[in-house]
Amino acid sequence: MNPIFNQIGTVFVPVSNIEKARDWYCDILGLPADGEILFGHLFIVPMHGTGLVLDSKIYSKNNIFTAPAFQFLTDNIERAYTYMEGKKVELTTGIEHNQWFNFKDADGNLLMVCKC
Repeated sequence: MNPIFNQIGTVFVPVSNIEKARDWYCDILGLPADGEILFGHLFIVPMHGTGLVLDSKIYSKNNIFTAPAFQFLTDNIERAYTYMEGKKVELTTGIEHNQWFNFKDADGNLLMVCKC
C-alpha cells in the first residue's frame, strides 16, 4: 500500500504583503477578510476542497507563479469573467474555448478560473 495519497492537501501562494493579499483573495472569493494571520506570514483562505494558503515568507519575484498552479472553479464562465472585470483584476486572457481564463493577483501570480 502506497503511503502517499493521490490527494492534494494545500497549495501555497507566495505573496509580498500578507494583509493586502488576504484582503484581495477574500474580496474576489466573496469571503470576510477577518481571518487570523498565523505566525506573521500565513493566511489560510477558507476553501471547499483543496486548501489555499497565502505565505509572505516564501515570497520573492522569482517565486511568483508564471503558469497557473491551480484553478478556481465556476459554473458560469461568462459571469465569472465579467465579475473579475468589475473587480479591476488584471485579466491576461479572454475566455478560451468557453472553458477558462487567466488573471493575475496583486503580486503577479498567474491564476486561472475554469468552468466545471
